Amino acid sequence: MTEQNQHIILQTEHLSIGYKSKKKESVIASNINIHLEKGELIGLVGGNGIGKSTLLRTLTNVQNSLSGEIFINNKLLSEHTPEDLAKTMSLVLTEPIASKNLTVFELVALGRHPYTNWVGNLSSEDIHIVNQALELTNIEALKHKRCFELSDGQLQKTLIARALAQDTDLIILDEPTTHLDMYHKAYILKLLQKLVKDTGKTILFSSHEIDLAIQLCDKMIVMTKDNVVTDSPCNLISKGTFETLFPKDLIVFDEKTGSFRVKK
Repeated sequence: MTEQNQHIILQTEHLSIGYKSKKKESVIASNINIHLEKGELIGLVGGNGIGKSTLLRTLTNVQNSLSGEIFINNKLLSEHTPEDLAKTMSLVLTEPIASKNLTVFELVALGRHPYTNWVGNLSSEDIHIVNQALELTNIEALKHKRCFELSDGQLQKTLIARALAQDTDLIILDEPTTHLDMYHKAYILKLLQKLVKDTGKTILFSSHEIDLAIQLCDKMIVMTKDNVVTDSPCNLISKGTFETLFPKDLIVFDEKTGSFRVKK
């Protein structure tokens, strides 16, 4: 690693992602050099099928990289044990939860699994942390509801609370606003922004809500067919990065408003 920085939570060096079989290697993106610092909200954006989920799966050790390095807290990702990783990184994925018959409290309490004993008993400290996560996500009133009774927005907040209860430096969310209406899309991303400020955690999320991400994020990772770039939204706008995201025959990026519009 070229530099040691205690404030860098996640860093990649010359990372290449994709899929490998016995016969060939399919590269989705290469030479990815990003660093996420403590207390940042980072949005990962790009067109459909560009490789956002593949990048997140690689960063979270769900699939192997093709080449390059990934560091978590200045330590190679490959050198983390599953137990270490569970205390460093928490995930909020798009897959349905295993049992919607759990109460909200029970689901959030699953975030304490890396710290509980082998029978999963919660200590008074665990219970305090779970209740704190419920409070931070404004769902204390839902704690006794079963998950099948929740709206999509309420369930998403519950999953975020579970990640908070896991008490990791880094929280990664894959498309946290999927299936939500416009109000709740904005609500969830605004909540993530507030959680970064309140907890000092680093939160990385992938999203199609590029306009909202530009307004709320400290940093953005933009994936195009040619490269992967990361910078502040203002710098990315001034560099014309967002103008390269989509074909210009239908959608154009308005630099003055920092948003996309349909071409007239």
